[in-house]
Amino acid sequence: MDWSNVTAEDLVDALREVDWSSPPRPVSEFFSRFTFPRSYSKWSSRLKCNLYYYRTNYFLLIVFILGLGFLRRPLALLAAFLTALSIAFLNDSFAGTFSEKATRTVRQFSPHLAAKMRPPLTPVIRGRPSAKRAIYICGRPRWVFVLIFSSVSFILWFVSAGLLTVLWALAIGLLATILHASFRTPNLKARLNTFREEFRAVWRNYSEL
Repeated sequence: MDWSNVTAEDLVDALREVDWSSPPRPVSEFFSRFTFPRSYSKWSSRLKCNLYYYRTNYFLLIVFILGLGFLRRPLALLAAFLTALSIAFLNDSFAGTFSEKATRTVRQFSPHLAAKMRPPLTPVIRGRPSAKRAIYICGRPRWVFVLIFSSVSFILWFVSAGLLTVLWALAIGLLATILHASFRTPNLKARLNTFREEFRAVWRNYSEL
């Protein structure tokens, strides 16, 4: 595969299709053989090849740097958790599962309170349940929980000043990734992996005929 002709959109699509559960490359291989690219085309080809080949290593590197940023701001960690939870509540399946487990847990301690956490009955129109069924969490409309958690997370982001720290940590992680991918000379394994991905792409196109 000629990586100099691969566009950024092609690289992003390829990264979406790969198996991210694959183990990272060895550390001794990750930090070896750094050379300066001799031309822009060589740099562009090397950058795209290394981003694809060391994708798991770069992901772990960025997560590690972000983790260091969160350690400096404990409230930012809580704010990030609440932000992720408020976004997850927008998913119908997650909201229903969360409400069911929360109600089941409360029922063990207070059945009377758990009864109040049940969602209201679905309205029936002409003998059939309404298609537009509102999502409830612990007996309350979903938007109430989304509004509460997002508001609290916003306050925590503001109080902890953690958003700027996280942005700096993310910028440092991305910069380290670009620098490594720019100066790391692709080895034989990376080239063989490139040929394998090229074969898979050709076979995929052939099977679709």
